[in-house]
Amino acid sequence: MWLKPDEILLKNAFKLWVTEKDNEYFVLQRRRGYGEGGGGLTGLLVGTLDTVLDSTSKVAPYRILHHTPDSQVYWSVACGVTREEIFQHWEWLQQNIMRTLSVFDSSEDITSFVQGKIRGLIAEEGKTSLVLEDDPEKFREALLRFEKWFEIPTEEKLVTYYSCSYWKGKVPCQGWLYLSTNFLCFYSYFLGAEVKLVISWEEIWRLEKTSNVILTESIHVLAHGEDHYFSMLLHLNETFSIMEQLADYSIKRLFDKEAFEREPALSDPLQITKRGLEAHAKSQQFRTFFRLPKEENLLEVHEGFLWVPFSHFNTLGKICLSENYLCFASQDGSQCHIIIPMREVNAGLTDSNSKALRFSEVRDFQRLANTIRSRCGISASPQHSASPEVTRSHDNPDDVTLMVGQKDSSKAVSTEALMTVFHPQDVENLDPKMLKEKMKEQSWDIHFSEYGRGTSMFFTRKTRDLIVRGVPESLRGELWMLFSGAVNDMATHPGYYTELVELSLGTSTLATDEIERDLHRSLPEHPAFQSDTGISALRRVLTAYAYRNPKIGYCQAMNILTSVLLLYAKEEEAFWLLVAVCERMLPDYFNRRIIGALVDQAVFEDLIRENLPQLVEHMTDLSFFSSVSLSWFLTLFISVLPIESAVNVVDCFFFDGIKSILQLGLAVLDYNMDALISCSDDAEAVTILNKFFDSVTNRDSPLPPTVQQALVSNNGKASHVGVDISELIREAYEKYGSIRSEEVESSRKRNKLYVIQTLEDTTKQNVIRVVSQDVRFNITQLDELYNLFKRQHFLSCYWTMKSPALLHHDPSLAYLEQYQLGFQQFSELFSLLEPWAFCTYKSNLSLWVFRLIDENQDGLINFKEFCCALDTLYSSSFTNKLKFLFKLHLPPGYCDTSLLKMVLVLYFVELSGRGRIDLQAYLKQWQNEILKKEETIKDLPRINQTQFIQFSKTLYNIFHGAPEEESLYRAVAHVTSLLLRMEEVGRRLQEPSSPSESEKAAGTSPAEDSSTEQGPVTPESCDTSSSHNSQDAGSELSDTEWSFSFEQVLASLLNEPTIVDFFDRPLNIQTKLGLARVAQLKLKADKGKDSKGN
Repeated sequence: MWLKPDEILLKNAFKLWVTEKDNEYFVLQRRRGYGEGGGGLTGLLVGTLDTVLDSTSKVAPYRILHHTPDSQVYWSVACGVTREEIFQHWEWLQQNIMRTLSVFDSSEDITSFVQGKIRGLIAEEGKTSLVLEDDPEKFREALLRFEKWFEIPTEEKLVTYYSCSYWKGKVPCQGWLYLSTNFLCFYSYFLGAEVKLVISWEEIWRLEKTSNVILTESIHVLAHGEDHYFSMLLHLNETFSIMEQLADYSIKRLFDKEAFEREPALSDPLQITKRGLEAHAKSQQFRTFFRLPKEENLLEVHEGFLWVPFSHFNTLGKICLSENYLCFASQDGSQCHIIIPMREVNAGLTDSNSKALRFSEVRDFQRLANTIRSRCGISASPQHSASPEVTRSHDNPDDVTLMVGQKDSSKAVSTEALMTVFHPQDVENLDPKMLKEKMKEQSWDIHFSEYGRGTSMFFTRKTRDLIVRGVPESLRGELWMLFSGAVNDMATHPGYYTELVELSLGTSTLATDEIERDLHRSLPEHPAFQSDTGISALRRVLTAYAYRNPKIGYCQAMNILTSVLLLYAKEEEAFWLLVAVCERMLPDYFNRRIIGALVDQAVFEDLIRENLPQLVEHMTDLSFFSSVSLSWFLTLFISVLPIESAVNVVDCFFFDGIKSILQLGLAVLDYNMDALISCSDDAEAVTILNKFFDSVTNRDSPLPPTVQQALVSNNGKASHVGVDISELIREAYEKYGSIRSEEVESSRKRNKLYVIQTLEDTTKQNVIRVVSQDVRFNITQLDELYNLFKRQHFLSCYWTMKSPALLHHDPSLAYLEQYQLGFQQFSELFSLLEPWAFCTYKSNLSLWVFRLIDENQDGLINFKEFCCALDTLYSSSFTNKLKFLFKLHLPPGYCDTSLLKMVLVLYFVELSGRGRIDLQAYLKQWQNEILKKEETIKDLPRINQTQFIQFSKTLYNIFHGAPEEESLYRAVAHVTSLLLRMEEVGRRLQEPSSPSESEKAAGTSPAEDSSTEQGPVTPESCDTSSSHNSQDAGSELSDTEWSFSFEQVLASLLNEPTIVDFFDRPLNIQTKLGLARVAQLKLKADKGKDSKGN
């Protein structure tokens, strides 16, 4: 590898380096302890230095130095891991540089020319792969070490590296931590003791920062049941953040099939960089905080002051810009933030709805102003075609003033909010509840006059206080839209919902069937959903969303949530609120595995341990709270609280997100602490919580008794004193309001790994339980086979987003179908586990095996099919093994070599066109498997001439390398001759023949027998013998092709004890499994090198 020319001192260097070649201008050196004469104490010391210190000269065992005869200064220009690599560089210098140097007059000119030439070579090499790295030269050195120490395919992208200590037992090993797209790697070498660690990101169960008496601060990684600790990191927080992002990236890409199409920095796993990961993390945090669409990315951040009109002073904060939004968040503890859509920045024309926002002391004023102008020009709608007014204050040249006006939202709404239809407010009603409702509305009107209304409203502590006290019925839909960010989605997608409704209505899918089944279960006691108006609106919203997002489609609990949204929001608004909840605020909640809800339950358990120690002491197993609280998270307490109380919880959720649900959950447990501690079992605890929820009321609700649920459900239930929802929410904020959203997000990331791995482990146990009934492998062997099979699936996905295995991975499918292998992946894994050597026909035989066990002919095999094939080859009887080999040479297994390429093409075409699996089809397939009769040897078709010859060749290749190889070859040759003679005799019996011909045929038999006993037998000679026999038979018999039945082949082979003993010999797969674990990744790396070499 060429190096940036760097001056080095050779005063003591010759104690560590040996000169192998030199000329007038260059020296090639080898490091002591490497190559010939290496080892001993010198090798141990040098190896330790090479690992601990960070210098190119101490990494590579070979280097080339440049010098001039009249100078004592040396410059490093190249290094190499192998002798071949460094000699290639030496030869290049000899042929391309040495002749040119003779034309220069001075040493300075020679050195300048060499340095310029080497830098040019480095720049040419690093045009693509290293252009985004902060320090390309140091990164090249790290990449060299990474490739030298770890046998990982060259496609793997190294992201970053850190010096650290790895604790192996109680002894720290100083070395280097390498973080790549798919692997966490560590290497240490100290006085002959080498420590090498390679962990795939998707294999990690826990990733967290820890500290104890010995380790003040370290990073804990749990994988494969082993704990790994990394400490002494100079930038521990940065290291942990990168590790967390890489693990999350791997989980999303490999398990959730997320393609990151809108994020170029992450769309290609071969181009992931530290800078790209950091930008992604900042954009994600930016979108979460301001509730922006997932298409928005953080482009610029400026620090400055914003004039806050309601407080009459400037507040310090950060100005954040994305493609379509300008946002501000205070940093002085005032918890003030504002979101300004670029579409609402006026062109300098003010009206009654417009307000001026003044930013001051912005360091890069001109850049901010230019960005705003350009962004507003891009995002301007027809009514905003002019550029916005961005003015510079005459009093302060660093001030930026924006004119912002509220524009009307989309009017394409087909219905009103259902609550206004089924419960219109009576303006003349002056009962206490309505008077309190009017007071709430007045409080919000005052708030709007001070802080603004609509998308450009200031969000402050006072806003939260008003939310906690309760939102007026008339403002609930508007504020939900605002707080969730759904108002921006709807404004930027006019007509989108109407179009979706037209496209989706009338379609028939699994999702629409489930929707129809649940329509009348959604708030059935509410008058709005006892009529066709409410049911039809609910159907349209759910069907449109299922059409928009088929990945989620429809899941239970979505109907309950959408019903409540429709009560207070117009139909189109309810749709966009559902989008905000499912895709931003509650990620991964509404899918088959409800991963998001399980993750938040794990977060909830952590918060219980921190905040309710008394409860933890009494109930050490907190999984009870996970099971009982699942509906709390999935339905935002709507399914457990009366509707008039539940909407207050939804108010808080749209303002504070999942944090408000966690706080309320803690408050509920705290309120019932004494009763829960005194209960004797889980059933009693569930009863206590159910009675509590039934007793929750909303004393301020203006809804009539026909709508309220608490009045109906509380009849005859006086065991609990009524609890007002507003008091409960206020208590939750007072006691647990200190929980920060950032801490919740961090806990989500930490627990997500554990939740997913737990689900994956459950899947594995279920698969093993099913497969173990059909094979003779023990549970431990099946566990190892499953790990290898799953890893092979991921190896095909690591370096591409378009892998067929990745595209068709679907966690919602049956356990056996979740991980499947295509032919290429199967071939690689089968080559590591096959019991016999298949020699030159390996690729053909692996294809035949693949096609034979691919029962549904979809181009993919599942774990059960794979294990059954291996079980037959390893543990089955002689007859079953022979039957398997026999079937390999019949369709669909065997095909002529001329058709091999065409078969592969057809397989990949069929695989690429394979769509989402129909569950009904799987049910039919399983039913057919249950009813399928066991195949007998009489059911097998006859094998023809071409197939039989290939069958013989397969036997020869299986026997290759066996101790009794010679006798096995003779046995096959004898069986082949015997079968051919039997076929010849059979045909003669069916045809009239003369006595002389019969005698002639009988007379040739001894000769043929004697020929098989003369001299050594080889596969080639046996093939020749077989072909001669077939030709002789063909010349004397009719032109029709001869064939054999399986019974004939079996009977003939049973007469050869050598062959029977070979196949009956017990085979141990455990040794193969151990070798495969080590060789699986290396095989992929070797194939990558071979393909590059070709």
